[in-house]
Amino acid sequence: MDILKKILPHLLVILGFITISLLYFSPVLSGKTIYQSDIVQYTGMAKEQIEFRKQTGEEPYWTNSAFGGMPTYQLGAKYPNNFIKDIDSIFRTLPRPADYLFLYFFGFYTLLISLGLRPLRSFIGALAFGFSTYLIIILGVGHNAKAHAIAYMPMVLAGVMLVFRKKWIVGGILTVFAAALEISANHFQMTYYLLLLLLVVTAYYTVYYIKNKDYKSLATAFGIFVIAAILSIGANATNLLATSEYTKFSTRGKNELTFNPDGSKANSSNALSYDYITEYSYGKFESLNLLVPRLTGGANNEKLGEDSSLFKFAQTIGASPLEAKQFADQAPTYWGDQPIVAAPAYIGAVVFFLFVLAFFTEKRKFKYIFIAGALLSLLLSWGKNFSLLTDFFIDYVPLYDKFRAVSSIQVILELCVPALAILGLYSFSKGSKQEQLNALKYSLGIVLGLLIALFFIKGTLNFSGLNDSYYRQAYGDYGMSFVKALIEDRKAMYSADLIRSFVFVLLAGGVLYGVYKEKIATQYSLIILGLLMTTDLVLVDKKYVNDTNFVPKIQMEKPFSPTQADKAILSDPEHFRVFEMQGGFNSARASFFHNSLGGYHAAKPRRMQQLMDYQINQNNMEVLNMLNVKYIIQKDEQGNDIPLVNPEVNGNAWFVSSLATVPNADEEMKALSTLKSKEQAIINNTDNPLATALRANYTTDSLSSITLVNYAPNKLVYTSKNSNDGFAVFSEIYYPKGWKARINDKEVEIFNVDYVLRGIEIPKGEHTISFTFEPEVIKKGSIISLISFIIIILLTIIAIGYTCKKDCNKK
Repeated sequence: MDILKKILPHLLVILGFITISLLYFSPVLSGKTIYQSDIVQYTGMAKEQIEFRKQTGEEPYWTNSAFGGMPTYQLGAKYPNNFIKDIDSIFRTLPRPADYLFLYFFGFYTLLISLGLRPLRSFIGALAFGFSTYLIIILGVGHNAKAHAIAYMPMVLAGVMLVFRKKWIVGGILTVFAAALEISANHFQMTYYLLLLLLVVTAYYTVYYIKNKDYKSLATAFGIFVIAAILSIGANATNLLATSEYTKFSTRGKNELTFNPDGSKANSSNALSYDYITEYSYGKFESLNLLVPRLTGGANNEKLGEDSSLFKFAQTIGASPLEAKQFADQAPTYWGDQPIVAAPAYIGAVVFFLFVLAFFTEKRKFKYIFIAGALLSLLLSWGKNFSLLTDFFIDYVPLYDKFRAVSSIQVILELCVPALAILGLYSFSKGSKQEQLNALKYSLGIVLGLLIALFFIKGTLNFSGLNDSYYRQAYGDYGMSFVKALIEDRKAMYSADLIRSFVFVLLAGGVLYGVYKEKIATQYSLIILGLLMTTDLVLVDKKYVNDTNFVPKIQMEKPFSPTQADKAILSDPEHFRVFEMQGGFNSARASFFHNSLGGYHAAKPRRMQQLMDYQINQNNMEVLNMLNVKYIIQKDEQGNDIPLVNPEVNGNAWFVSSLATVPNADEEMKALSTLKSKEQAIINNTDNPLATALRANYTTDSLSSITLVNYAPNKLVYTSKNSNDGFAVFSEIYYPKGWKARINDKEVEIFNVDYVLRGIEIPKGEHTISFTFEPEVIKKGSIISLISFIIIILLTIIAIGYTCKKDCNKK
């Protein structure tokens, strides 16, 4: 019975999380699914591998449907012995995206319980975290891996802090499982940001233990972390090793080229430029939308309704009421420093107020962990707007320059602020009457004073956005009037949301004043504040992610409909690539139907991106020929897709008469500008150390041939016929880690030619040639994952057994 009494509150909380998650995303109960733009693109790119998996039961680990060809390591590949994923699936049994919302709640609840808070406070805190607007909006657009990783952050933090507080066994077990789940979420940018927060935690406790000369406890904690790190990494070895391998060949790897597409000298060997890394940088003033949701206009696509100036503007230029409403419901009101924003990163006025309250009520010094974490996160989110710190991190902090959209580091702030807010609320209830009164006066004075100050400086702001000059031109004679109406709406939103936050803070302050005056019991105050926090956040969340975002499940499973152009191309039985001009290199629509040159991914194959920038964008058709682009999809005058046949396409493979050797990637890229790819291949000696054994010239004749006779994404079989020894170029993307070439079952060397393609030397006569993708990284990683997971389970059983025995001895 005692155990049941202990477990029952937690079970009720979990049931509450399930209910709230399903109610917020209630369309999932009728079989609908959320429309996520990024997942639509993923579906296009992953279709070939998913269909191959269904048809054969095998995992291909390679797809030719996107970017000409790439590993599927970052496209949802399924690995052997990945038992951590099985555990993760237990937490995510609800329909998507309710599963991620539940995981937000559960992860944060675990953190607050580990910090000693009781279930009700922890439940309220979990709602404050999970309904943070940024965490909801990323579910709306389909940043599932990001949401997944964020959800496990509080669990990892809980485990680490338990270990540092000498809860060795429970902390160690939680740390290893939570860290393994965090890594398995496969969003390394979020995991990296979590590590920055854990460095703050480690610094705090290291100083604490050294000051107390408790070196043994510090060493024990570090020992547990080393074991947890090794095992959690080991359990995810396959994914980590595969990702590490691919990263070197992606846009996140080192750039071999020392010049830009325009011929100017490249300033950095980093594949991600400074401008690209810091493109999404929070403005300093914009960061106040943590307290006031639409302080800088909300989003690039706001629904304003019939009372807006834009609605009235639309009517003055002849729009009907319906047209004017549609116009006003797509208002580009955002006027902050970032290019586009889907919603403000609002953490809640009540949460912000309680966070400030905690400065005065929370006496435990570990509050400085959350303050420092929030502050570091805020400063780094400013990116180029605080270049002193950002430049230091890019130049000197390892791996920081591998990630873009620095504004997203605010997820650390969105974890730290509600955590300290709930801790502060707990401390308020335990403080003396004088302490309560002082804390209330100071925190209300600061927050309400800030809101009043923002109201008074309204007249000094111009409310102009980055794109306003474009709108002035785009709307012609109406451009000035459009922007004027837009600014009026921005001003109205600014004032309305200031008043909104003022009211919520005042109400929260009133509740706490009732506690101070003993007019409201602490338990009831928690419920009222929980309702205030949740109402505040949900009302904002629903503006950006609501029932209208849901569609029938089939629409997400088959998000693209074939055009007449697609149907015409699909009737061609040959194996080739398609290049869709509309969307170019950044759309996966064509990948859903064809082997496409384009795609949509945060880590594209670097050399394919360079071919696009340096050659294809310069109208070098010869590069499209060698890439076997048989069809180019363009728009006609009516906006319909038409398939243009490329008559000069090289085909799947061909013999060349000569090899032109160059010393480095720069010269190889330059040589592509004048290459006659059917006759000659370019080979870079730096990439191909064995190329010195190749001949410079080969004899070719019209009777020689290479024919693709069998195609699968991970295996291609050709037959060749040639009366002379020859060198063949295959229009397949070169990737040195895993592809094996065999001539009559005898393995031969694959050379990287023409910057991105494969070439092999073929002896005279008739032969069968095969390319098979056999990545060693999968085999090696799977063994490590299995061993690591077995050790985790054994250590967990031993630890639990030891704890039970110890408790029994006490009795």
